[in-house]
Amino acid sequence: MDLDALVAIDVHTHVHADTHGHMALDEELSAAASKYFKGDPYDPTVPDIAADYRAKNMAAVVFSVDTEMATGQPALSNEEIADLAAEHPDVLIPFGSVDPARGVSGIRLARKLVEQHGVRGFKFHPSIQAFEPNDRSVYPLYEELQSLGVPALFHTGQTGIGAGLPGGRGIKLRYSDPMLLDDVAADFPGLTIIMAHPSVPWQDAAISVATHKANVYIDLSGWSPKYFPPQLVKAANGLLKRKVLFGSDYPLLRPERWIADFEQLDIKPEVRPLIMKENAIRALNLDPTGPR
Repeated sequence: MDLDALVAIDVHTHVHADTHGHMALDEELSAAASKYFKGDPYDPTVPDIAADYRAKNMAAVVFSVDTEMATGQPALSNEEIADLAAEHPDVLIPFGSVDPARGVSGIRLARKLVEQHGVRGFKFHPSIQAFEPNDRSVYPLYEELQSLGVPALFHTGQTGIGAGLPGGRGIKLRYSDPMLLDDVAADFPGLTIIMAHPSVPWQDAAISVATHKANVYIDLSGWSPKYFPPQLVKAANGLLKRKVLFGSDYPLLRPERWIADFEQLDIKPEVRPLIMKENAIRALNLDPTGPR
């Protein structure tokens, strides 16, 4: 990957379908998410994402989310996602997803994905996977990720998955309170943690955790920048200028829309390249010549 040639690194993109026609979400959840984001239905495969981002001269972190234990929807293959991403190393950075409910088998899978398939990090969605991130039963999995030297990206705040459905399809927002990650960050100082999205309604908590813990970052995906809480804009422009990352939430929110709205924010010129690319290089440990 030619880091210098890239204009941006999108740290938050979803693989919605595999190359065999299997979907990451069931029809009801997928329809609800599309309605929430007011986007055109689009279910990209890994090769689709590679083509889209290559055309934009951007790189993308790609992943699905393993929700099989909670929803019954069979998870897309981590191995297939990683192996397909390896065919596009100029633009794709593969992440895996392991539901903590898988226990010891999930821990073994995480190591296999890193060591045999080149996975560079892991995505968690506590609300859909129905777990508290600071539950001690999950700590052996974090221990494994820390020893492997790969980051963990956690959904935080409100979610569009299940939005507008009766009972939100049983999905509970409280699991995605970023303050639960403060315990994880304190107990695993060698684990890089990325809190995904503006953490509405807990934005101040997310800013506090990212300010206090050196190993914690915030990605700005899932919301058009024109809707960012003002305290997040202020922090990104100053105190946390080296701790926030560009992310879109593609395909539900496309990077071109996100960037167009981001350009309207009052962000200092010297901060923009940090958010769009430089912070991600450091957080994802992409530069083999630089410090971790």
